[in-house]
Amino acid sequence: MASQSTTTAASKARGLALNIGLNGVSAAAYGGWDGPLAACEFDAHDMAAIARARGMKATVLLTKKATRANMLAGMRSAAKALKSGDFFLLTYSGHGGQVPDTNGDEPDKQDETWCLYDGQLIDDELYFELSRFKAGVRILMLSDSCHSGSVARELAPPPPPPGQRVKLMPASVARRVYEEHQAFYDKLQADVASAARKAFVDPDAALAQVGAAAQASALVGKFNPAVVLISGCQDNQTSMDGEHNGAFTEQLLKIWNRGGFNGDYNAFHARIRAGMPRSQSPNLFVLGKAAGFLKQKPFTV
Repeated sequence: MASQSTTTAASKARGLALNIGLNGVSAAAYGGWDGPLAACEFDAHDMAAIARARGMKATVLLTKKATRANMLAGMRSAAKALKSGDFFLLTYSGHGGQVPDTNGDEPDKQDETWCLYDGQLIDDELYFELSRFKAGVRILMLSDSCHSGSVARELAPPPPPPGQRVKLMPASVARRVYEEHQAFYDKLQADVASAARKAFVDPDAALAQVGAAAQASALVGKFNPAVVLISGCQDNQTSMDGEHNGAFTEQLLKIWNRGGFNGDYNAFHARIRAGMPRSQSPNLFVLGKAAGFLKQKPFTV
């Protein structure tokens, strides 16, 4: 009887997906740099296809539609709609960047960003938006970019192999963008710190607690949803673009094998990582009470 009740409850779970891919950014927002890439839109479409095959309603934001406003609206709509037991898939394929930290939450004095079409989304904003989801919501985040998930990026990543594109905004561009839009990015950090209504704790420090949901929750504070993040590379590496998929997404799709993969998230991450070159080693992080979530088959609504 209990088993039947559990099955019935599980069948009522709702799944939503927001799949983002940018093959470029607006030069007007990035100091004249348009950040050309080739495979990120393919990545977003392929992740949306997985979402739909697993019973989720997927929203795809490609390049010019992948604006700050559209992404934040998509996340906030999902946070409002989903309840305990529901599932949210957030995928990003594009450039990662950095802006100077102004609210004192980053030991390396840099906030990591996702490069959306008309401006960067700062990691403080991203994790604050995630924290607004209800208790018990399961969130899977897949980032095929050079967005760092650790405390500091002290050393510059090695140069890419000849002819390959990296998903990293050049440091010179990052400096120029910040100088041209400093008031905007400084205000974003101040607004997030104010909205959090507490001393803001570095989200990257929490994400560095690999596989340790309890420690991550303690660092972040009260974090209601359960979040699993698999990112494309280590903080001293770069994620590679491709012609049809990014290197990380290509390997993920291969291991997923149209649903043929039957392990849990830890095994999924391990298999993806094992098939990647030594120059790009995907990371696994958790936030919130994610122990049970980690034991599920990936993409299970």
